[in-house]
Amino acid sequence: MTPQELRDHLVRVAEAVRDDVLAACRAQTVEQLASYDDSGPGDTAFAIDRVGEERLLELVADLPVRLVAEGITAEQPDAEWTLLADPLDGTRPLAHQKRSAWVLLGATRGNRLADLEVSVAAEVPTIKAGWADVLSAVRGEGVTAARVDLQWGDRKPLAVRPSRATGLEQGYGGVARYFPGARAELADLDDAVHRRVLGPARPGKAQAFEDQYCTGGTLVELAVGHDRWAADLRPLLGDRAGICAHPYDLAGWLVAAEAGVVVTGLDGRPLDAPLDLTSDVGWIGYANADIRALVEPALQAELRERSWL
Repeated sequence: MTPQELRDHLVRVAEAVRDDVLAACRAQTVEQLASYDDSGPGDTAFAIDRVGEERLLELVADLPVRLVAEGITAEQPDAEWTLLADPLDGTRPLAHQKRSAWVLLGATRGNRLADLEVSVAAEVPTIKAGWADVLSAVRGEGVTAARVDLQWGDRKPLAVRPSRATGLEQGYGGVARYFPGARAELADLDDAVHRRVLGPARPGKAQAFEDQYCTGGTLVELAVGHDRWAADLRPLLGDRAGICAHPYDLAGWLVAAEAGVVVTGLDGRPLDAPLDLTSDVGWIGYANADIRALVEPALQAELRERSWL
């Protein structure tokens, strides 16, 4: 199966998972969707997660893939591809009908996150939405994206272009700090980076903004021009950070990279990690080379001054 054939198939898989999850969201209450199991070794599993997992397993059963996914694994005897998957990234806000989640799929014939040849990011919006975005990429071929009418199935092209801004003023960007444990440390570093770049806060004026979104959603926000930079530094904090991103959370990183986003590891080198379910992964994304040249020196200086890196 060629990368292009697999990409087309994975888009259909992601959209089918999206449709099943949306059907469950329409049929169940927020309390039912947000019920959870926190007893396992991994991230908290919400009831709505199980819908996506079951549908994904069914849809990839006939594909030549070894599936590496949050909560599930499977392998075909003739597997030629490894499929890294997060059936639902951003479960919490979707379960509470606050914001879209994303179906994230990434495929490689290699054995590392850096080797991804195909990525898909399919939006699962809240039930009041009428449209959903689907983005996909094959390495070296750019991004294909569509906005889908959820009632009639009509599709229209979606422009995907990272921000061309050269500064941070009045833009979105910042450091991920989702959960209690180390939010104060991460926020202090975020403020310090912005002080280096923008100078001290200006009384009565907003200099820049932030958006604490899931990993897959943040990468899409960078790809479509909404955000200028993002950094998930949690692995540098050890146990203080609580839970970190794992490789499957980055299954859609190739979509952002093929759109033109600069995606790196925490040391500024190319993003990479093993294709497993447990490795803690940190990452940094810049909308363009100018933003990277502006933010990266300030961020790396702060990380080293704090002995985080």
